[in-house]
Amino acid sequence: MLVEQFLREQKQLVEKELSRYIKMLHAPDTLKRAMLYSLEAGGKRIRPLLLLATLHAFQKELALGLPVACAIEMIHTYSLIHDDLPSMDNDDLRRGKPTNHKVFGEAMAILAGDGLLTHAFQVIADAPNIVPTTKIALIAELAKAAGPEGMVAGQVADMEGEGKQLSLTALEYIHRHKTGKMLQYSVLAGGLLAGAADAQLSHLDAFASHLGLAFQIRDDILDIEGSEEKIGKNIGSDVANAKVTYPSLLTMAGAKDKLRFHIHEAKRYLQAANVQDDVLRYICDLVATRDH
Repeated sequence: MLVEQFLREQKQLVEKELSRYIKMLHAPDTLKRAMLYSLEAGGKRIRPLLLLATLHAFQKELALGLPVACAIEMIHTYSLIHDDLPSMDNDDLRRGKPTNHKVFGEAMAILAGDGLLTHAFQVIADAPNIVPTTKIALIAELAKAAGPEGMVAGQVADMEGEGKQLSLTALEYIHRHKTGKMLQYSVLAGGLLAGAADAQLSHLDAFASHLGLAFQIRDDILDIEGSEEKIGKNIGSDVANAKVTYPSLLTMAGAKDKLRFHIHEAKRYLQAANVQDDVLRYICDLVATRDH
């Protein structure tokens, strides 16, 4: 219960700060409303929570990481807005609400995503109480995780893989980049802010890598077995878009075995990091069992 309360309180704090960052912008009102529409639509906030949980693992002041946590969620939200566009996944629903382009039009949705992506870096650059060398490292690693070597690369590979029979290696490349790199960055950022030793950063990176794959496998499972009401978007979209998934490649039983493997490995590396890991272990269990 204490861990659940911790995560609930931190999630509320992140959501309050996200809204504040956008409302204080000197920007066109329509743009701000479009950015806020998707930012305030809810979600698990797993990426900012991973950063804050990592700071907690090193017993550091959580306020130090709040700007970076918000920046991460801005970039994640931009990616969802763009993923939903007619030229990409062409989705009508996101988190139980009409997608951004359905409400504001395609052009404004693109600009809202652009605004969230670029503003994220300003939020880190302007963050108080972070030394300049750490800011540079945080910004450089975020650009790498979100850009053409990270999330964007995964999105491209995902689109190019539609309608093709992919190997497990090719599928893992997609998910390590499209989903995993930003999850890994969230943990890395917490470690950088906490001043973690290189060996700890290495163990935490391996932990986050396995957690990222587990997260995506669970996503693939939910696209078949999940409840549309709980997920907040149309299920079966992977099949409709002719995408290779873990269940289609390994069978549903095989996908669930793979999920258990990656959760086990994530916890093993987390233990090796030798930190106060109660919250991060709880997040592992959440990823393994989530229903939305």
